[in-house]
Amino acid sequence: MFKLSLPEKTIFIIVSVLYIITALIGFFQLFPKGKKYNKLLLPILSLAITLEAVLMIFRAISIKSLPLTGLFESLIVLTLVFGLLYLFLNIFIQQVWFSSIMIWIISVLFIIAGIFAQPASEPLKIAATPWALVHGISMIFGIVSIILAAACSFLYLHGCKKLKSKEVIKVMGRVPNIEKLEKMIMFGIKAGLVFITIGIIGGLGLVATTGNSIISWLLDPKVISIIIAWILLASVLIMNYLLTLRGNTKAFLTLAIFTFVVFAVVGVTFLGVTKHNFSSY
Repeated sequence: MFKLSLPEKTIFIIVSVLYIITALIGFFQLFPKGKKYNKLLLPILSLAITLEAVLMIFRAISIKSLPLTGLFESLIVLTLVFGLLYLFLNIFIQQVWFSSIMIWIISVLFIIAGIFAQPASEPLKIAATPWALVHGISMIFGIVSIILAAACSFLYLHGCKKLKSKEVIKVMGRVPNIEKLEKMIMFGIKAGLVFITIGIIGGLGLVATTGNSIISWLLDPKVISIIIAWILLASVLIMNYLLTLRGNTKAFLTLAIFTFVVFAVVGVTFLGVTKHNFSSY
């Protein structure tokens, strides 16, 4: 974040503050007295998303390239897409727990971008090639789908726990019904599998056209984590088709997939064990 220009730093700080505010509103709205702040959530979130788009325009101008070059830019685009998805889903799903979980995820992703990711400092022609675009855009949509499925899985398990302990009143009207959550989990898994598959194919095409070693690419910890997540996505769909998996099983498997994705996006970078970036091509 410290490599950003002054206007970019200013926008980043403003958006960070806005997301912290939305995260706090997401917390307080879970309590009876906090509902009065709920009406502020969408306007503040919309402003934050708009400013994120402005930040991406500044990034594109700064590096003279499509702003998908580095992890920082990719994470910002990820939060931008996920935020837009939430605004769309909010039209149909207005339960406070769903709202809070989605807001917290967006806020954490944006803060992580500033803490762990370094902004791109120079244009990379490879990032604008067709294979790179297919790879980058597909992976972002795939990860967004998996995050959505994971959020619904958490709410599904939370709702089931309250129902089993006969605390229905604590989730009624506050969490989407179990059937809707299960459908959204499966939607996220299916969409995630499709987009991640396209992303992997795009990555293989990118490696092949640049003359790099496909074996080295496949053995990168980030790629390994994504492939494991892809295998689990496919396994859930196959097992659900053949065996009709229980909702709890699908939810736990989805959270496992989410764990591998988080490690691939943030963990490997934090540990410094990946060379998976456009500058390596």
